[in-house]
Amino acid sequence: MRIWIDLTNSPHVNFFASMISELQHDHDFVLTCRPLANTIELLKLNNFSHFVIGKHYGQYTVNKAFGFLIRVWQLYSFLKDKAIDVAISHSSFYSPLVARLLGIRSVYLNDNEYAAGNRVSFIFADQIFVPEFLRVDKVRNQWGKANKIIAYPGVKEGIYLWHYQRKVPGNCSIRGRCNRKVIFVRPEPWSAQYYKGKRNFIDSLLVELKDNFNIILLPRSKDQQFYYSQKKFSGITIPEESYTLAEIMERCDLFIGAGGTMTREAAVLGIPTISIYQDKLLDVDKYLIRNGFMTHKLDPDATFIMDFLENAQKRAPDKKLLQKGKQGYELIKRALLHNNLAEELS
Repeated sequence: MRIWIDLTNSPHVNFFASMISELQHDHDFVLTCRPLANTIELLKLNNFSHFVIGKHYGQYTVNKAFGFLIRVWQLYSFLKDKAIDVAISHSSFYSPLVARLLGIRSVYLNDNEYAAGNRVSFIFADQIFVPEFLRVDKVRNQWGKANKIIAYPGVKEGIYLWHYQRKVPGNCSIRGRCNRKVIFVRPEPWSAQYYKGKRNFIDSLLVELKDNFNIILLPRSKDQQFYYSQKKFSGITIPEESYTLAEIMERCDLFIGAGGTMTREAAVLGIPTISIYQDKLLDVDKYLIRNGFMTHKLDPDATFIMDFLENAQKRAPDKKLLQKGKQGYELIKRALLHNNLAEELS
């Protein structure tokens, strides 16, 4: 079987990495991507052959709509002679439509009920996977038909973290003083269509913290990288190359994230985690906050962070949540390889 995966953002590489590694011995993969965040770097770190198709068209709706149509055509033109059997993607709004144009089956996954692009994807996808904590009525409100929807156990991050093994860190490789605690920070998604919250709201917090902690800032874009290279942020580390998930989690004493996958990864793996997301919380985030996996604080100051760190400890990843992740992984793999999963589950 020849499987096409479109990877439109860096978290999708981690999501599919284990599945690709497991199935590539018996199946062929065609991986496409666009140059956004650390997507290409992570593909290279995993030694996955890939094709860069199109680009990201920024934060403005008109540009996004125009760019969407262009990339759909680019993907179709590239794939039409590749004899693809099935398409699978997480949050690639292009994939289900291109799959329909190619006349092949498509499996679409998403855990963000505020992403407007879901409407197009839900219409054209043959199967729609969402986490069990995302209310199904929200999927239906975005034009997802009930007979297409399959709720998988747990959260998205559990799908690929269930086999994660925590390692003992070696010598300190983070720039800065090794006797200081390490705080990773992931800023807000400037160019995301679904994000309407504040920008640059953590600037003063970063300045307050940088003299007492090793701050590692993980920018989402080149624009963010440039912005946080200003002199006032001197002393904050902005990696020149992408860190692997393991490198981040083994070094991290506290993760501060303005939403997104990395924040949930840290929470699921037992890292003390503070979400500072400034917009409507996703259902999956509400679940993690409600059950104590992470804390939500809109406006933390340095005192709050220091008190939080003093009382917080790393804990073992939640076995129940990771076991659900393994079940979800097997469920999605069955859907990819077999045509009649929806009928089996009905």
